[in-house]
Amino acid sequence: MKTLHQSPTDPAFVQNPYSFYEVARAEGPFFHWAEYSLPCTPNAAAVNAIFRDRRFGRAAPPEFAPAIAPHLAPFYEFESRSMLELEPPSHTRLRGLVLRAFTSRRISALAPEITALTHHLIDTLPAGEFDLLPHFAQKLPVIIIARLLGVPEDMAPDLLRWSNAMVSMYMAKRTRTIEDAAVAATRDFTDFMRGYVDARRLEIKRGNPRDDLITHLIAAEEGGEKLTTDELISTCILLLNAGHEATVHTIGNGVKAMLEHGAQAAIAAPEALTEEILRHDPALHMFTRWVYEDVDVMGQTFKRGDQVGLLLAAANRDPQVYEAPAAFNPARPLHPHASFGAGLHFCVGAPLARLELNIALPILFQRLPNLRLAAAPEYADVYHFHGLKSLMLRA
Repeated sequence: MKTLHQSPTDPAFVQNPYSFYEVARAEGPFFHWAEYSLPCTPNAAAVNAIFRDRRFGRAAPPEFAPAIAPHLAPFYEFESRSMLELEPPSHTRLRGLVLRAFTSRRISALAPEITALTHHLIDTLPAGEFDLLPHFAQKLPVIIIARLLGVPEDMAPDLLRWSNAMVSMYMAKRTRTIEDAAVAATRDFTDFMRGYVDARRLEIKRGNPRDDLITHLIAAEEGGEKLTTDELISTCILLLNAGHEATVHTIGNGVKAMLEHGAQAAIAAPEALTEEILRHDPALHMFTRWVYEDVDVMGQTFKRGDQVGLLLAAANRDPQVYEAPAAFNPARPLHPHASFGAGLHFCVGAPLARLELNIALPILFQRLPNLRLAAAPEYADVYHFHGLKSLMLRA
């Protein structure tokens, strides 16, 4: 396995990580990324295999669990209850209960609200040049998830602030200041959600339940088990943090790609357009897995306690899977991509993200047929995420 050097905060990498991915791909299925001290794979087959192999997982084997600094204990105590970080049987129980409330019917029923909100956000765009991210891409998913959960949408600025602080813990530029902000946001967000969970429980007890996701999560039951209050809170925060951050970046990256490639006509086939946006320039570029038992993947042996970096965006451009993979082609034949993961931890919010993109992007380009770039887009230094600093447009 060859060792390669590439700082994830290097300005050239931030703007175009794909050049490094192609250098790495030429070295075989796996390479050692020196700056992360981590074996990584840009190979689509390897990424898919590891996602689906139960010998790999999100949680560290107990004897290899990293030490947690005291000042980070509140953040990681919260994270330990997150469905994203659990493995069976805890993950199986929690995911099953969540899916009893977060149903496809409930998600599909949001379509009229997404449509109306998209039109409202377009109606309120500033005249002249405007930044699509704060005026549209950030507002759409956070307002929809607030409505879904049943919390006031005028809390959206606080929800955004807490979410941004917490997900910054997964960025390469992480500092003590970022860590302290994440811990504070975790406490504030948890206290806020606890108040709403307690209120919903009281309303159920009084025989006056609401029709929102918090209430349905409280009512969800399987095999006599229900979600604890802490599990409810962590699930609600996960739905906002994971879904919001990724959807904001995906809208920005997608509109950028459409305008740069003159692909506005692709809105005639929104599902195919959405999948190409998710494949071509995804919001999340790396996900890690711990090794639970000795295993061989494509000729590379891993030992229990190893970690492996799965380079999702690189896998999405694997020439063994996609013809002309660097090209943005909304007419590309549909093929599964790695952007939502696979297997046990396939993103529970994927249907909602797809619905928002399928509805919002066609309306945006139908309403603003002359939409064009007003300045060269620049990506933000947010790796493992990949999204724009701003997207200045003119209609």
